[in-house]
Amino acid sequence: MPRRKIHVTGAPGSPLRAALSALRTELGIPAGFPPKAQEEAERAAKAPTTGSYDATDIPFFTLDPPAHRPPPSVRRSAARPPMVSTGPGRATHLSRRSTGYRVRCAVADIAAFVAPGGPLDAETHRRVNTLRFPDQEVPLHPAVLSQGAACLLPDRTRPAVLWTIDLDASGRTVAVDVRRALVRSRAGLDCANVQKEIDAGTAEGPVALLKEIGEALQRLEAERGGVSLNVPELEINENPAGGKGTDTYEPSYHAPLPADSWDAQLSLLTGMAAASLMLDHGTGILRTLPAAPGGAVARLRRTATALHIDWPHHVSYAALIRGLDPHDPRHAAFLQECTTLLRAARSTPFRDGVPPAITTHAAVAAPYAHCTAPLSRLADRYASEICLAAVAGRPVPGWVLAALDALPRQLAEGSRRAGAVDRECADLVAAALLKDRVGDVFEGCVVDADEHQPTVGTVQLESPAVAGRVEGERLPLGERLRVRLVRADPGTAKVLFRVE
Repeated sequence: MPRRKIHVTGAPGSPLRAALSALRTELGIPAGFPPKAQEEAERAAKAPTTGSYDATDIPFFTLDPPAHRPPPSVRRSAARPPMVSTGPGRATHLSRRSTGYRVRCAVADIAAFVAPGGPLDAETHRRVNTLRFPDQEVPLHPAVLSQGAACLLPDRTRPAVLWTIDLDASGRTVAVDVRRALVRSRAGLDCANVQKEIDAGTAEGPVALLKEIGEALQRLEAERGGVSLNVPELEINENPAGGKGTDTYEPSYHAPLPADSWDAQLSLLTGMAAASLMLDHGTGILRTLPAAPGGAVARLRRTATALHIDWPHHVSYAALIRGLDPHDPRHAAFLQECTTLLRAARSTPFRDGVPPAITTHAAVAAPYAHCTAPLSRLADRYASEICLAAVAGRPVPGWVLAALDALPRQLAEGSRRAGAVDRECADLVAAALLKDRVGDVFEGCVVDADEHQPTVGTVQLESPAVAGRVEGERLPLGERLRVRLVRADPGTAKVLFRVE
């Protein structure tokens, strides 16, 4: 499920990127892998274990998000720094059946490279997740795997966990199979080009079905009360001072394309199939999320007020989200803030036929499991192994069962760390955007107050659409007020406002 998506351009020595580097040090984020873990990854890259089922005849494709360029007003001769990221971990093939559709989802089989109990396994349990900073990723696995031997690059034969999900004409699941296989992606497609081809009616074969199947799954999502957040990417473009003063930063939002959303539905489909298999099997690891508490929803309503987004009380959260336009900067900022409702999500293991107290994910409105991004998430490796055992009718591997007791604590720590990265990066970006406006007065709305310090809270500005700490003798929740910026420095101090 999405977190805030922020990307920063600029030279490595720019104040904001220097502050992000310092943040990694402050949070104790590892800069590299221990030598033994790195050596194991390099050996495994040359000789992974593989399944016996050969699915290399299936013409899979991967769908990559478009590489956003800065708007013309801030383009410059220097090359845009690349965001080095984990390679494609999921490949797709779509086809028709006489009564519906067949979705094949090949997921990188990271267990073919990571030996249980080895130094690489220990390091992934320490990291838990790939951490995404606005300027770089800190990967779960070494690059020799996450960008090389384990990822589903085009024209490379790779070990994979192959999901085959048959759907009826309405998109409902009627049959599920999962097995280890060798696969070979035929093409790494750019999402923007796929969207153009689908819109023009020129897309061929499996790609042409992406819209048809994706929209069917979206209708089912709405029917069951689920909601997907199409969170835009916030790009912070650096304008170098060049001897004319200090660097400045300009924000721009990049809305996801419909093809992104259709592709995300395929991942959700696979995650729901995995959850169903594990619940039937009596052992598993679900991604659960309780219904949002009233206070969290009330805070979002105040954020909507601050951004001049009309949210009538008779309109549900899901209905509001479906009606927003991520191309509108106010709506884009609100969608980013909506990711805070997902912070209560947990990876929840269970065993011995005893399901957890909560089995559903409130945003999905169904049982759901992470299983399609094992290159980036530790939990997915375990979910895949349990599902493979369930379909094959064999016991869950001992190394999986042995890890289930410790996993909740490890995964919770990983989520806490990822949440801290998310919040701290958002604060740094807000400070960068406002650093030259100290002393200015803004209109905003107090969306949150500290129950232990009633004179401290959070204010959401309308323009620029950022939030920050506010202090004042009176902090009226939900009311518009004027605040003065008294502090903002991405290197030394977070944003602070005072009520006028």
